[in-house]
Amino acid sequence: MQPLSIEFISVFGLPPDEFVHLAADLGCGYISTGLSPLLSNPPCNPHGYPAWSLRDDAALRRALLAALRDRNVRIGVGEGFLIRPGTDAKAFAADVETMRELGAASINAVSIDPDRSRSFDQLAVLADLADAAGLELLLEFGPLMAIPDLPTALAALRHVDRPYFRLLVDTMHLVRSGAGAAELAALDPQLIGYAQVCDAPIVSTFASYGEEAKFERLVPGTGELPLRSIVAALPPDIVIGIEIPQRSLAEAGIGPRERLARCVEATRRLLPP
Repeated sequence: MQPLSIEFISVFGLPPDEFVHLAADLGCGYISTGLSPLLSNPPCNPHGYPAWSLRDDAALRRALLAALRDRNVRIGVGEGFLIRPGTDAKAFAADVETMRELGAASINAVSIDPDRSRSFDQLAVLADLADAAGLELLLEFGPLMAIPDLPTALAALRHVDRPYFRLLVDTMHLVRSGAGAAELAALDPQLIGYAQVCDAPIVSTFASYGEEAKFERLVPGTGELPLRSIVAALPPDIVIGIEIPQRSLAEAGIGPRERLARCVEATRRLLPP
């Protein structure tokens, strides 16, 4: 069966070694992680987890590596590589090296630099940093990003022209940006390196797309996205990440195991036998 991951934003700052145990207990062989909890204003920490940093805390890195080894889990994607206006991607070198040390398979890039040419050039720099560390670079696209849709993401891939630079397909971003299963099926499968699954309405009911994307996504089968056809159009060997943050449930006292067990079960039902 296609390998599953639980994504970083689904656990609202759960310490990374505990996150590994949660994923393993739910039968997932991968997680994604940043080097510190997701930043938001105001901070989102419904369960009151302690602050942590994989950049600064060598003991935590050792604990995470031990948990990954003991539970046979791997970091599928390292998060936090955001290209802003004025960013020099060479500044990510230390973070890329930390992801290498932690055994990540890839890192994920998001650009919010509206200068498209500059975004593409910085992605090329980051791709080469990733390759030098033995990692792939993934490109996430979607509304509110500087690379807002699949055609622009494909233009970025053509510009960078590196075999270790591939697409990350997020089901909500894909559909909301005007594409779907047919567009994925028309691609060379080698261009797609990873997918993130959630459900959602076709048209957002939130005043803020970013608020919905970061904090309130739906369990597969409870929204309107054509998830079964999208998953069927994906390469059969890539990792499927479960990216379903549900802040309202967390604030109601429902813990990550209870929230995510339902998400894992629903995602498994989407996979081909």
